[in-house]
Amino acid sequence: MSKFHEKPDIFVNQIVLKVVDIKRSIEFYTEIMGFRVLDREEKEVTLTADGVNPMITIIEPDDVIPKLPRRTGIYHFALLLPNRFYLGLFLKHLREKSYPIIGGAHHGVSEAIYLEDPDENGIEVYRDIDSEEWKRKGNQIEMVTDPLDYNSIIFDAGEEKWSEIPQETIIGHIHLHVGDLDEAKKFYCDGLGFDLVMKMANSALFISSGGYHHHIGLNIWNGKNALALPDNDAGMKYYTIIFPDIDVRENIVNNLSNLGYEIIEEDNNIFTKDPSNNLIKLVV
Repeated sequence: MSKFHEKPDIFVNQIVLKVVDIKRSIEFYTEIMGFRVLDREEKEVTLTADGVNPMITIIEPDDVIPKLPRRTGIYHFALLLPNRFYLGLFLKHLREKSYPIIGGAHHGVSEAIYLEDPDENGIEVYRDIDSEEWKRKGNQIEMVTDPLDYNSIIFDAGEEKWSEIPQETIIGHIHLHVGDLDEAKKFYCDGLGFDLVMKMANSALFISSGGYHHHIGLNIWNGKNALALPDNDAGMKYYTIIFPDIDVRENIVNNLSNLGYEIIEEDNNIFTKDPSNNLIKLVV
């Protein structure tokens, strides 16, 4: 477990996705990504890396439509692998499967590759560089987008082959399209209690807890004041933020309510929505 993804930090640990064809999505997430099925119903499947803890749930709503372009919602969710070795194995696996990637970068804090699932939900797969090597200026962390040395990463994987996603894999962060950065910052920093660690011009913010490079990214790359996706659109249904204990969550819920944000209680679960209508489940 990453030291930035444990108590007392707050971080993302699950995501629920709406898909157009659940059979197609199961094939992708098991055969390409290497997840195991933890629980399965006709129109809903829960996926796991370690065989115990749910990480991704995919559902096929009855009236689902393909994802509409240039809306708020998921930009990508990011899977944090234990080390560079597994990133190399995964790259070799994608090459053997002839599955396309849409990019890759050395970010100064991590090495990452990017791909999409069949419903155009973005996925980042990355490994963190030792945090002692991150460039910090006070509370800010410098992230860059430099070329990725694919050959070196693959070489470090040796002759072994990818069989399944490592059990230690976690959701390292999530990156969202929002409609307004100022409103997003107020919600996520003033409301949920995250710290701003980097601002990219006037187009993106990166926020975290406990000094991580980011647990959540926020951007307006789909346009300022972009509209939210309709409820029946393929894409993210919600994601989950985990808090260290009930008291911390209660304080955050009260804080959000005092700031005027919606709190939704449903079947003993607590949800909220950010200003761009991204639904968030708050758990301990």
